[in-house]
Amino acid sequence: MRKIIGLLILLVGLSAQAQNEAKAKALLDKVTAKVKTYKNIQIDFKYNLQNTKENINQDNKGNVTLSGNKYILNFLGVTKMCDGAKTYTISKEDEEVSIAKVGSDDEADTPAKMLTFFNKGFKYSWDIAQTIKGKKIQFVKLTPISSKDDRKQILVGVDTATNLIYNTITVNKNGTRVTLTVNSFKTNTALPKNHFTFVKSKYPNYYINNLD
Repeated sequence: MRKIIGLLILLVGLSAQAQNEAKAKALLDKVTAKVKTYKNIQIDFKYNLQNTKENINQDNKGNVTLSGNKYILNFLGVTKMCDGAKTYTISKEDEEVSIAKVGSDDEADTPAKMLTFFNKGFKYSWDIAQTIKGKKIQFVKLTPISSKDDRKQILVGVDTATNLIYNTITVNKNGTRVTLTVNSFKTNTALPKNHFTFVKSKYPNYYINNLD
């Protein structure tokens, strides 16, 4: 009898876990579907890096414009532009432009994936809900499937009123914690036709490092 009861408890637990995972994945699927409806997206964000062991607590701001597989990212004094075929990393401080083909190892994790990175490679679980600045944020916990992943877990905060990402909190195995918070989110803005086109004449005297 005890074995039967134990088996029933185990089955109930597994069923609840499966429902929990399905609910978390369904919410993220809504985010992905919503993002795909926009012709372009412009995001201003805050980036915080913490590591208490190393006594590190750094804040930075950035912005990114996304349109399909094209993007322009401004962060840490560097502009990274992608026209869909090549990426251009522009450093004003070094007066250098590095050019690489899309699909190279350096382009495995791009800003174009920042709103849909969670679609594969993770286990999902429903986490806490919080009210932040008047917004109801539901968190989903992502646990990397690969043991080689340096990330221990990622919390994805979804604004339940818009089905858009409010923030992500990445906890790495080395103790580093990275929080990315969306400060503003604009969509379907009228952009110039050549907005994602690199114009060499805008960077006279820059060293061009072609990595093709």
